[in-house]
Amino acid sequence: MSRHDRTTRAGSNRANLYDEITNKIIAELEEGRVPWVQPWGKSAAKAPLGLPKNAATSRNYSGINILILWGAVMQHGFPSQSWLTFRQALSLGGNVMKGERGTTVVYADRFIPDDEKKRARETGGEAQAIPFLKRFTVFNVAQCEGLPDEIHAVAPPTPPGLVEPKVEALIKATGIDFRIGGDRAYFDVLNNFVQVPPPQAFFEPINWHRTALHELGHASGHHSRLARDLGGSFGSKRYFVEEVVAEISAAYTCAAMGIVPTVRHSDYIGAWIDTMREDSRAIIRAASQASKAADWILSFLPEDEQSADESEAVIDRRAA
Repeated sequence: MSRHDRTTRAGSNRANLYDEITNKIIAELEEGRVPWVQPWGKSAAKAPLGLPKNAATSRNYSGINILILWGAVMQHGFPSQSWLTFRQALSLGGNVMKGERGTTVVYADRFIPDDEKKRARETGGEAQAIPFLKRFTVFNVAQCEGLPDEIHAVAPPTPPGLVEPKVEALIKATGIDFRIGGDRAYFDVLNNFVQVPPPQAFFEPINWHRTALHELGHASGHHSRLARDLGGSFGSKRYFVEEVVAEISAAYTCAAMGIVPTVRHSDYIGAWIDTMREDSRAIIRAASQASKAADWILSFLPEDEQSADESEAVIDRRAA
């Protein structure tokens, strides 16, 4: 096989993986399920709310892998959010049980083709890297046997009454100008402040916290923070992509803090589907940016409440 054929085939495989992930999420949305806000209390899933992590390294997965692994937990009713590769299970003294099928997750990275390196040398320009996704397989610890007892341990649920003070303290710690009042929730990009209606304006008080974290997700993208493109006008592709980033960021942050809100923005689902169909990489980029936003927000938690490896991830956080 020629180098050209190998490059063409690799490019086709990458495109197929983007399409495969996007089509799966579109199918979920068309069924009325929003993958980043799972109905944990009403489903067959036995696992507690939380971010999926690698059981061998204790590192949280990030980006699109969170949605993929949450979906697997919901589909199969797994009792744990912990995952291992086949080799990691063996290294821990256990093994994947016979007949078990793994879940495909992805690793995002960039590479510079030889032709591009040659072009850069000849022209004196900078070589341009090409993003790619590589797939690998993981297994829920419930699909394994012979693992140490601590691997199967499930963290107890967050005690009642502790979530709201924690969120309030987190909002203050970010230093974002956060205002409570009015009848709309929004982030004012020009004046750099968040406004959210008072908690009593919500049918379910828990949803005030989800809304607050959604708007903090938008605020994280301000040019003084993570510098995302927040210039999309209402109804534009950029607008809906940023809405997805804030939605997924809020879901990740809620999961990390043990908050179970109800789904939001169901009226946007049609626009999300259209955006994903137009660009199969949009949801993967949005999930990556959402991870960065959630990490930025959660970095303001007191140090004793942060996981030692919270800022690390099993996959490269760079946008795919």
